[in-house]
Amino acid sequence: MRDYFITGASGAIGSALVPILLSDASNRVSLLLRARSPTELNERLDSLCSFWQIDARDAALRGRLKGLRGDVTLAAFGLAQEDYRELCASTSHIVHSAGNVRMNLPIEQARLSAVSAAQNILALAHAARRLEKIEFVSTVGVGGRTHGELPEEWLSGRRAFHNTYEQAKAEAEDVVRLEVDRGMPLTVHRPSMVVGDSTSGRIIHFQVFYHLCEFLSGRRTLGLSPDFGHARLDIVPADYVARCIAWSSTTTATSGKILHACSGPTSALLLAPLRERVRQTFASAGRRVPPLITLPASAFSALVRALAIFLPSDAKRAIRTLPVFLEYLATDQTFANRQTLALTSSAGLALPSPECYLDRVLGYYLEQSAKKNSLSS
Repeated sequence: MRDYFITGASGAIGSALVPILLSDASNRVSLLLRARSPTELNERLDSLCSFWQIDARDAALRGRLKGLRGDVTLAAFGLAQEDYRELCASTSHIVHSAGNVRMNLPIEQARLSAVSAAQNILALAHAARRLEKIEFVSTVGVGGRTHGELPEEWLSGRRAFHNTYEQAKAEAEDVVRLEVDRGMPLTVHRPSMVVGDSTSGRIIHFQVFYHLCEFLSGRRTLGLSPDFGHARLDIVPADYVARCIAWSSTTTATSGKILHACSGPTSALLLAPLRERVRQTFASAGRRVPPLITLPASAFSALVRALAIFLPSDAKRAIRTLPVFLEYLATDQTFANRQTLALTSSAGLALPSPECYLDRVLGYYLEQSAKKNSLSS
């Protein structure tokens, strides 16, 4: 019997992972969830079960699924002493996928989310008497502004970062590496930009990729768009990342290794064709797509900032995130995944091509957005 402790179950990766773990009747799963009261905790757990299309009234299943009211950034996760002792006694596997993906937080807040959380996870790992394995979710963004191909290995030395999210995640990896060097059975997973399920397109929250698609459509910038040149975007479906984590948790073959869950150098999407595909998909779904006006990146940024004065408040908020996107997309960087593919393919895990699932991912986003708009109107 494996007893999993999961952080980030309500996120894109965690929400894809939990049903995979629960599909094995020998697994028990404890989820750390933020909630202001026991009632809210139960409501959050019921909501997650609904997303997972799991019958929350199934006694056998709910007997293997437990919610813990706490916060990964707090010592002992803010749990009652008795609950933390029980967690230390029962946990055999840890999956830490929680994280604040906001890229423009003040660095101390970003460190609280990434570094302090990592330290609390490691404290549990040391105290867990049955511990077998830890899966630690990081990001390919730890390479920062490194040009060329990011290797599937630990990184050292000073580097510049696009934002505080990348910097804090890199610092968290440094903390984790010290424990790995001392023999802790831990695997670091570095996904690229996570999108919806490769089969259904479903995802629990619309995060960075979906906001980027709104910009690519031109709907938020009055049709203005920067010249992307040969820039690429590496995306990966949440279900593939989750399957890699679930498999990795059952083997020691990945201990101490870095796994890159990403499309890789040969399959990352060129942004200019992606922009056209997004625009066509939006238009086919009945969304108004303005005529495209392509400008040099510097001219685009200056003009959009000037036009933002005349935009509605929600559009202004969106425009403020543009510098984050543009700086990230301007980096000539790809992410190696050959070693990861060699490991995962031997376990029967196939990496789907973005060409095979992009339409499903965009279709689900547009369908859900239309439902939301119809409910609010």
